[in-house]
Amino acid sequence: MSFLGSAIKSSGKPVTGDNFPLFNSSKQMELQKYTKRAKPTVSPTLAELLMHVDDAQNDASGNNTPVDHRVLELGYACSSLPSSQPFVLSFNNLTYSVKVRKKLALPFCGEGSKLDSNEIHSKILLNDISGEAREGEIMAVLGASGSGKSTLIDALANRIAKESLKGSLTLNGEVLESRLLRVISAYVMQDDLLFPMLTVEETLMFSAEFRLPRSLSKKKKKARVQALIDQLGLRSAAKTVIGDEGHRGVSGGERRRVSIGIDIIHDPIVLFLDEPTSGLDSTSAFMVVKVLQRIAQSGSIVIMSVHQPSYRILSLLDRLIFLSHGHTVYSGSPGNLPHFFAEFGHPIPENENRTEFALDLIRELEETPGGTKSLVEFNTSWQARKNPRSGFSCKPNLSLKDAISASISRGKLVSGATNDSNLTSSVPTFANPFWIEMIVIAKRSMTNSKRMPELFGIRLGAVLVTGIILATMFWKLDNSPKGIQERLGFFAFAMSTTFYTCAEAIPVFLQERYIFMRETAYNAYRRSSYVLAHSLISIPALVVLSISFAATTFWAVGLAGGLSGFFFFFLTIFASFWAGSSFVTFLSGIVAHVMLGFTVVVAILAYFLLFSGFFISRDRIPLYWIWFHYISLVKYPYEAVLQNEFDDPTKCFVRGVQMFDNTPLGAVPVSLKLKLLQSMSSVLGVNITGSTCVTTGRGILVQQGITDISKWNCLWIIIAWGFLFRILFYFTLLLGSKNKRR
Repeated sequence: MSFLGSAIKSSGKPVTGDNFPLFNSSKQMELQKYTKRAKPTVSPTLAELLMHVDDAQNDASGNNTPVDHRVLELGYACSSLPSSQPFVLSFNNLTYSVKVRKKLALPFCGEGSKLDSNEIHSKILLNDISGEAREGEIMAVLGASGSGKSTLIDALANRIAKESLKGSLTLNGEVLESRLLRVISAYVMQDDLLFPMLTVEETLMFSAEFRLPRSLSKKKKKARVQALIDQLGLRSAAKTVIGDEGHRGVSGGERRRVSIGIDIIHDPIVLFLDEPTSGLDSTSAFMVVKVLQRIAQSGSIVIMSVHQPSYRILSLLDRLIFLSHGHTVYSGSPGNLPHFFAEFGHPIPENENRTEFALDLIRELEETPGGTKSLVEFNTSWQARKNPRSGFSCKPNLSLKDAISASISRGKLVSGATNDSNLTSSVPTFANPFWIEMIVIAKRSMTNSKRMPELFGIRLGAVLVTGIILATMFWKLDNSPKGIQERLGFFAFAMSTTFYTCAEAIPVFLQERYIFMRETAYNAYRRSSYVLAHSLISIPALVVLSISFAATTFWAVGLAGGLSGFFFFFLTIFASFWAGSSFVTFLSGIVAHVMLGFTVVVAILAYFLLFSGFFISRDRIPLYWIWFHYISLVKYPYEAVLQNEFDDPTKCFVRGVQMFDNTPLGAVPVSLKLKLLQSMSSVLGVNITGSTCVTTGRGILVQQGITDISKWNCLWIIIAWGFLFRILFYFTLLLGSKNKRR
């Protein structure tokens, strides 16, 4: 960073209010001097500028007193500088098509009535698209809805499967590998996918902890976040939560800038954005693109799709690509638009917005029989005249390996990279070890959940209400035959309830699904770290729920076993919650919609209860359904608590005359029952009195077909089911979150 002068002074007041500091000179920190060379040889990266912010703060405060943060103002654009290692992203002949079924119109059923036929045809979304994007510039892809803007961005960002996309993508003339692209690039989705209850500062700080290496101190990470907050114009909103439909938070423009910030915290070489100005007013949209211009000027390639830019936004763009049904109808600088359309025979009026005129003309041509074919052909010939050479101009001075190595040495990539002879290993796949990722994921999730206590409160309330209802319904059960049946009913309902209350875990991951896909697509953290972290942080809540339910019901119902019995009952409830939440979490990785997820969970849990052994004992289940009995999650906790209750061989549940209960003889007088017992004794040769024990707890277990697995083995099986579903959840994330088109 020798090109920067030694004096960095701040001017103006601290950034407050809604003013945007990036282009407000009264609120910026400027670079006052350079070395004696006329121009710097390389453009300063965001990392270098942030380092100067940190150094300036240390000098001003003596590492003790915090100072106001201000934005670094760049006085030049990268495109105007003689850079020794520019990055050039080139794409040639990109073609992408999908197979769709042809629609058949139904006669006499109205215009909108159509059915899918068996005939399949290919629909071309990109047709032979070529161009280049350069370091220090913003390339914008324009076109009407359905023109292929987002598809082209996805193709460049490696979000389309290789076998489906034809053409080549190179960086500095060398083929860009998928693994390397994920490390040196970032992708900002059209939707702002953020945790609603985190503040702007917390959101960016968690992103810094994911993206920046462990070797970077906590203080330096905070300094980067604070400088980035100022560069994004978010100082006044730094302590405000992001918000959602039920919680008021930052504005739409601020949300969009936060979305950009979390993906540029590690200072990527290439930044892709899918319609970053969508849904914003003109001022907010201009602020967002102004931020992107600063990012480009700090040494990045910025590629974005935009629907219809305003005149002010157009002045910030360096290269334009207009698309129409997957074809290129214009490729060049904004300044060449008037010449292009004048030669085409449709000159742009002097006071009219150039892009609006171009887009309107393209729409008019699309409605004509020939479509935009004439414009596509004219663009091809016009490009051949303007660029007679077959290659792209300004070939980079350095190879890709040397350019990335030089960029790393300047601090461009702050992901722990080192200069290495192997290009693909010059930057690591992940910035941090998995245990650091687990800590950050857990901390972020707990912070977000802590600010929405109503979610856990509702679940705890449901468990307590269910426990109280069961306790009052089955209050102090006796050891009679009726008491046995009531105990069986209590256990079956209690065990199934623990699984049904786990259904609330469905929206938890579904709300985070797209955040997770965005973060893991560009290696913010490992999928295994996510699964392990969420498994661990779920345990305290499950312990609280289990203790609440067990304490509410065990003593009130009058279950057997004392303290040891209560402890095992609690463990069984906890294991059931663990297996149930793991099962529901696994299903949430497969089912993408909340209502469909609830339907599937309720149906499967109903089947688990049906085959648990309560309604029909194991010995009576048909052989062709016995497999479902053994995969039923309710079976194992149900059998475990039954053994915990009835496993005492000295405890009697049916004595003498009680054997006539639940039969037609139950209503006859006791004296007659005693005479019947005497007659039975003489026939059987066994003395049976009114107090003789006829059925013990072991007998009840035999009647229920519970003889093959001990209660502790049942407990371990329940826990194992939970781990199995967590592992399956990991594989669903691994296979189902590739975030690529086919």
